[in-house]
Parts: sequence; C-alpha cells; structure tokens
Amino acid sequence: MANKARRVVGGDYTEKLVCLAKDYYKDRVEIYHLDAHQLPFEDRSFDVAILYEAIYYLGKPEKFFQEAHRVLREGGILVIATVNKDWSEFNPSPFSTRYFSVPELGKLLQDNGFKVEFYGAFSALPKGMKEKAITNIRKIAIALHFIPKTMKGKEFLKRVFFGKLIPLPNEIKDGLAEYSPPVPISCDSPNFHYKVIYAVAHPIPIKFSLS
Repeated sequence: MANKARRVVGGDYTEKLVCLAKDYYKDRVEIYHLDAHQLPFEDRSFDVAILYEAIYYLGKPEKFFQEAHRVLREGGILVIATVNKDWSEFNPSPFSTRYFSVPELGKLLQDNGFKVEFYGAFSALPKGMKEKAITNIRKIAIALHFIPKTMKGKEFLKRVFFGKLIPLPNEIKDGLAEYSPPVPISCDSPNFHYKVIYAVAHPIPIKFSLS
C-alpha cells in the first residue's frame, strides 16, 4: 500500500508489535501505538480505513466504527477483514471478545452510520480426498476441544498435517501467494461457504436539521 498511496499510517495496541513495525519500516510508513476505540487523528483525515483481522479483539467495536466514521473523508471507505465465524472449521482465539456473523456485522455497521456490502474469500469447500480428510479431522478436533491454545501447539499440529511450514516475510508483496478474488455475498444471512469475510463500508453523511 505504501508503494501506491500518498500516505499510509499503521497502528496497533500492542507496544511490542509497534516497535517491531517502526524498526522495519523506518520512515516509509507512519506507525502509532494506539487504541482503536479512540483514534489519535483529526476529523476527515483519511480516504480509506482498514481493520484487518482485529475486530474480534475490540471490547466495543461500535466505538471504532464511530471513530472510523469521524476520520474518513466524504466518499471514504472502511474495509474490515475477519474470519468467518460460520465456517464449519472456525476455531476462536482464546484472546478474542466476540465474533460476528455477516448479518450481525452488517447491522452494527448500519447502526453506526455506514452503508455496507459483503464479500467472501477462500472457499470453505474442501478439494480432493486428502483435504476432505483433514477437514473432517479438524471438525472433530474442534468439537472435542483438542485444538491447542498456544501458537507453538498449533504450529506443531499444522506441521503434522501440512508438512514443512514456510515462514512469512516481514513485508507482504505482490505475487507472494495466489490471488483469491473476493466474491459478493448476501448481507441478510450467515455465510457458510467462505473462510474469510470482507465488509466494505461507506460512511453515510450526517445531516443536521435546523430548528
């Protein structure tokens, strides 16, 4: 994004992660230690706001939506990426507060001044016999609460099923993985076909009435 946009600002609540990002990006990207419930930016500061795999950690997501509405310019866009809680293999993080279905997230956004459309990505339908077998084993493990709570435990389990793991680089670049184009989905019902849900929300201008 920093290669395409005039200005990119990033932020996180965990100070250690903020320090890592600052050390890597230097002056290329502005990095802030911040709380998403109270953004340290002026009104109408941005054209796009992105909340990536983090909404389920927020204690009061409606506060973030109000803040996003405040800092976005007219015609701006809020993009939210989140795991799909209705995916049959969904396993919640022990550090999460709440996950939302498509209709629940849509209502929350609408109640806080946004018009929203939804997209799904990464099909949840298994391909081939091996993937179907892994899917069934994973469902059983989730149902019986056998999924490890720690990242090291999950890493070991992934190695058992998928073999050698490839570490992610410090920076995501074009062509790193096969592109999976998002598919428009209904806003009115839970979705069971995709692993990831994207909400693309447009702030509705606030109209003031003269008394």
